[in-house]
Amino acid sequence: MEHSATPPMPTTTLYDQDFYAWTQHQVDLLRSRRWEDLDIENLVEEIESLGKQQRQELRNRLGVLLGHLLKWHYQPEVRSKSWFYTIKEQRQEIQRHLKENPSLKPYLSEAIEIGYQKGLNLVGQETPLDPTHLPQVCPFSETEIFTEPVDWQP
Repeated sequence: MEHSATPPMPTTTLYDQDFYAWTQHQVDLLRSRRWEDLDIENLVEEIESLGKQQRQELRNRLGVLLGHLLKWHYQPEVRSKSWFYTIKEQRQEIQRHLKENPSLKPYLSEAIEIGYQKGLNLVGQETPLDPTHLPQVCPFSETEIFTEPVDWQP
């Protein structure tokens, strides 16, 4: 009678046990140039994830900005100081983000498309407007999105 070997149990790594400690250990290994000891598989995954987070931040900020521009445009009678400053802040943060990550600029038009859908959802959540009755494609040019003056008057 053959005895079948039990498959080895997966070992828990520092990456699984304490992510922060893992990052600090990887930094130490990199600084000391101990390439052979690096956790390459997880490092690659984490670096790739960082790039995706930059794209996600751009899309999310555009969603908030475009949602507020829609509210501003389609509900002029209820414009608020809060909307004004949200538009201003998101414009500044998106510009900063693009300055710090210039390689995202070719992705901007796609991010605007995705962000616009998020903006429609925001309008649906925060206003009595029906997003299905609004343009389903972003009606704002890049110039309007990023530089069109929005004046706040109480």
